[in-house]
Amino acid sequence: MTTALLIIDVQRALCSGQYQCYDILRVIDTINDLSTRARQSGVPVVFIQHEENDSPLAHGADGWQLAEGLETSANDLRVRKTTPDSFYQTDLSKLLPIEDFESLVICGLQTDYCVNATVRQAHQLGYDVVLASDAHSTLDNGNMKAEDIIAEHNKDLAHLTGSVARVDVKPAVDIVF
Repeated sequence: MTTALLIIDVQRALCSGQYQCYDILRVIDTINDLSTRARQSGVPVVFIQHEENDSPLAHGADGWQLAEGLETSANDLRVRKTTPDSFYQTDLSKLLPIEDFESLVICGLQTDYCVNATVRQAHQLGYDVVLASDAHSTLDNGNMKAEDIIAEHNKDLAHLTGSVARVDVKPAVDIVF
């Protein structure tokens, strides 16, 4: 089974300052461990970057850049997106055609927006998904604490198993490439 690792929106604007996601330094360390193991196994690593005009995530702005401390390689792939769904109007499906890639490991930011939308769309498209339960994060939303949002999404997304594809949610250390 061919696998790819998607790292969603781990960008400076979401990793420091006003929009800093919960426990971000630990999350980045966990993502770095995942990406290192993926590269060692020959698994493609795809960095997805959100962009939005007139915001800290404007293309090319400091906040749009990948987060400090996030490890990259010259062989990593990059995808730019403008909606929470990493597949919508991007070249992600062309980079990772379902005929060649059956499984996606997903991590990144933000749990309740782009991670949620991408996991659901990948599943809908027929990819088997492994969500790294401890390698995604978000912010408090006024009604719920970030920790509770993360736990709720880990629980809910684990139930997205269908007849064509499945979603597994497990700690990054238990993910084998």
